[in-house]
Amino acid sequence: MLLYIWVGIAGMAGALLRYGLGLAVSESWGGGLPLATFLTNMAGSFALGYLTFWLGRRPSAHPYTSMVVGTGLIGSFTTFSTFSVENIQLFQTGQTATALLYILLSLIGGLFMSWAGFRLGSGVAKGGAAS
Repeated sequence: MLLYIWVGIAGMAGALLRYGLGLAVSESWGGGLPLATFLTNMAGSFALGYLTFWLGRRPSAHPYTSMVVGTGLIGSFTTFSTFSVENIQLFQTGQTATALLYILLSLIGGLFMSWAGFRLGSGVAKGGAAS
C-alpha cells in the first residue's frame, strides 16, 4: 500500500512539473509547434533512459525507487496523449507540415534522448564518464 502512496505523490510532482514547464514555455513561445509537450517528452525520455540504466545497476537502490520515479514522477511528467491530441488538432487546422515535423522530431528525438540517457547512466553506473 505504501508503494501506491509514493507513486501517487511522485505522480503529483510530475504533473505539477509538466504544468509549470507548459506555463513557462507558452509565455515565451509563439510558434506552431507544441514546444512545451515536445520539451517535456524529450526531458522525460532522457530521464527515464538514464534512471532505468542507472537504477538497474545500483544494488543499494530501494526496490521501489524505479516504480516511484519511473511510473510516478516521469510517467506523469511526460504525455503521449497530449502529443496525440495536439497532432490531431494540427492536422484538422490544415497544419499538416507542422504535424508531420512534430511527429518526426518527437519520435527521433525521444529515441535519441532515451539512448543518451542510457549512455550517461551507463557511465555513471560504472563510476566514470559515459563510454
